[in-house]
Amino acid sequence: MQTIGPDTGGPASDVRGPAFTQLRRLALRDACRQVARGRRFTREALEDWGWDGQDTAEDAVLVVSELVTNAKLHAGGCHELMLRAGDVLRVEVYDGLGDLPRPLHPSLSTRPGRPGGHGLRLVHRLADRWGVQAVGRGKVVWAEIDAERLRTGRPGSA
Repeated sequence: MQTIGPDTGGPASDVRGPAFTQLRRLALRDACRQVARGRRFTREALEDWGWDGQDTAEDAVLVVSELVTNAKLHAGGCHELMLRAGDVLRVEVYDGLGDLPRPLHPSLSTRPGRPGGHGLRLVHRLADRWGVQAVGRGKVVWAEIDAERLRTGRPGSA
């Protein structure tokens, strides 16, 4: 598993993942309105898990929106959205294109005021961790937000 840390923006060493007690899957292959469906699905899960009372929940919905949008624009569409809950909320977006995204170096950023090119930068800023992993003929792009932030709206204790 390749992890991209919030401090470096680059690859980090393999890490052991958190334990998850909840899992939700949404099949999106060939679905219309993938982004809207993903946002609605995420809001419902966050509400069910009691994580909908803080601004961080809206950050999580925005992360889902950006990852599903990237899959749609750059990888032929999102095949599946998976949400895992435990010590963290883990968002996983699966697609069918094996090209792995790379974070932009700040000096290579798009020009201010122009649309596009900011999705992974938003994910990097909003998530506590994110990364990408090849799976089968495609990949999964994932992001994690610490549960403590979702419960309290404050940064986690890690």
